[in-house]
Amino acid sequence: MPWRERFSLTAVLVVAALAGLPWVLAWLGGTDTDSGLAVTVQLVLINTFILAVYAVSYDLLMGYTGILSFGHALFFGTGAYALGITVKHLGWPIWGALVLVVVLAVVQALLVGVLSLRVRGIYFTMVTLALAEGFYRLAQANDFAAYTGAKDGLHGIPLTGWLSRTDHFTRFYLTALLFLLVMYWLARRLVNSPTGRAMQAVRENESRAAALGFNPLAYKLVALVVAGVMAALAGAFNALWQGFADPGFLSVDMTIEALLMVIIGGVGTLVGPILGAGVLEILGDVLNRLFGPRWPLVFGLAYVLIVLYFPYGLLGTWRQRATQRRAGWARLRRLVVREG
Repeated sequence: MPWRERFSLTAVLVVAALAGLPWVLAWLGGTDTDSGLAVTVQLVLINTFILAVYAVSYDLLMGYTGILSFGHALFFGTGAYALGITVKHLGWPIWGALVLVVVLAVVQALLVGVLSLRVRGIYFTMVTLALAEGFYRLAQANDFAAYTGAKDGLHGIPLTGWLSRTDHFTRFYLTALLFLLVMYWLARRLVNSPTGRAMQAVRENESRAAALGFNPLAYKLVALVVAGVMAALAGAFNALWQGFADPGFLSVDMTIEALLMVIIGGVGTLVGPILGAGVLEILGDVLNRLFGPRWPLVFGLAYVLIVLYFPYGLLGTWRQRATQRRAGWARLRRLVVREG
């Protein structure tokens, strides 16, 4: 069976397993899906699904367009605050708030792109960092404390009805899984489209892409807008899930978290960042239970080992070694046929 068909079959089985996991765990534990081990696992996986969308959005920038941004948390945090303020203070419905999040993300990405994409390398990185830091300080400012909560953050975002995280916990889990699948499908459609291939041409050699008639600035802007919208929706979904929006959502630490997930899973793979989010969230949860407050130190050591033994990320290294194995088996078959 070709590897693409094997991969598709594996993906379907994994999604089916994740969808049925709450009922399997509830059956094993003798509880319902909203309590016991089932709810503990769902807690970790909901965080993983949301962070995976955020990581995939960052992979579109770094892995497929060659843009290293230190300000990606700007979109994540803005999405969280926009949803929180409109739902809590303005009384908007969830869907209306999500539409506003998308509009704000597009406008924000266009502004960031126009201001920063004309410079390259470290200069672009520093401009994005400065813009994100500006919004981070703005969220902490006391002038808007009535809406943002300043340094304490915006707490008490209400969520009732069919998506209530307290009344319909498993429904929220399935919605988060569906959110990840839809965002991944959109990202995959983009990178396999002519626009996505032009983005990758810009990543490989911007000058050559320009010589062939592509406009690098336009394709970078497309990548930034799509990645910004995905990150903002992830931030909004995170605010729905957590029930608050915090200045930490806009901090450089949040951007570094996306960078870690992409590097751990594999740059330029889309599936890799999802694996990276799983490793970061699940391994972090396990280490926290084992080592308490010292878990970041242990995780740092684990991260060093992953980088040493999987230099292209988990998925990237696996693909490279699979290619080497197939080439080795092909050489062996040729030798056997020749000797025969």
